[in-house]
Amino acid sequence: MMEARAVAKWVHRGPRKARKFIELIRGCAIDEAQAILDVQASPAAGEVLKCLNSAVANGENNHDMDREEMIVSRAMVDEGPRMRRMRPRARGRADIYIRPTCHITIVVSDESDDEV
Repeated sequence: MMEARAVAKWVHRGPRKARKFIELIRGCAIDEAQAILDVQASPAAGEVLKCLNSAVANGENNHDMDREEMIVSRAMVDEGPRMRRMRPRARGRADIYIRPTCHITIVVSDESDDEV
């Protein structure tokens, strides 16, 4: 079983927002997963789609895998570093807010995991 992976690091989306779309495509065929992500309105779905396309390209170009036989075998979203930012408030004060980031990892394989 051949595997190819892609990692999108420091994506400026919260991990909870990206995990919603990862759960939709885990275990799907590539064409089905791309169709699912294309119709989603969220910017996080676009980031997941970019990572999926990169994993598919890695499989085709580096491992000579056939696109028709590829499935999304593993997909996960990890929390990245949180950036602390300041927001000005009244009377010269400031509030701190946190900009979350995430790391998206997608692994595609040319066989299903059910055979193992």
